[in-house]
Amino acid sequence: MTAEPAAPDAGLSFRAVPGPGFVAGCTVTSWIAEGFFSRIAYVLIGHPPPRRPGETVESIKEGLMGMVDAMNLRPASERVPIVGARLLVRRSHVALNYGHPRYNMRLPGTGNEWRAHVVKGGPVCLTVGLDPIPPGAGLDAIAVYLDRVAAADRAYMGATTIRPR
Repeated sequence: MTAEPAAPDAGLSFRAVPGPGFVAGCTVTSWIAEGFFSRIAYVLIGHPPPRRPGETVESIKEGLMGMVDAMNLRPASERVPIVGARLLVRRSHVALNYGHPRYNMRLPGTGNEWRAHVVKGGPVCLTVGLDPIPPGAGLDAIAVYLDRVAAADRAYMGATTIRPR
């Protein structure tokens, strides 16, 4: 007697985790804010509009959703899940384990205060936004962007921390 293969879970996705070429084109912003009971560090990952040969709105969304799936992020309208310790901090460098088996994503411009918060074990809210983020957007523009993508269910979130050495 042979066993029937298990039917795939209806919620499973098999999108590929993008490689370093895609990740290098992402827009990354980080900041710290006061939460209800403590400080929270934030990371927002998105992508500018298509600008490279072969890049389309659909291919960008597919790459971002590959990251979302690999990190088990959930829509911003749901409760923010804990997605495990995904941050690597080495002096002034921070990298995110975004689910690729061989590569991590460098998080530029985190700043001393942000890194100190993470090194002390502080929580980090990781967000991937599907709508284009123009490079150089300031914190006011980012706040408007987050409100818009969260309301449209085009933002995915998870809580993470530093990985132990």
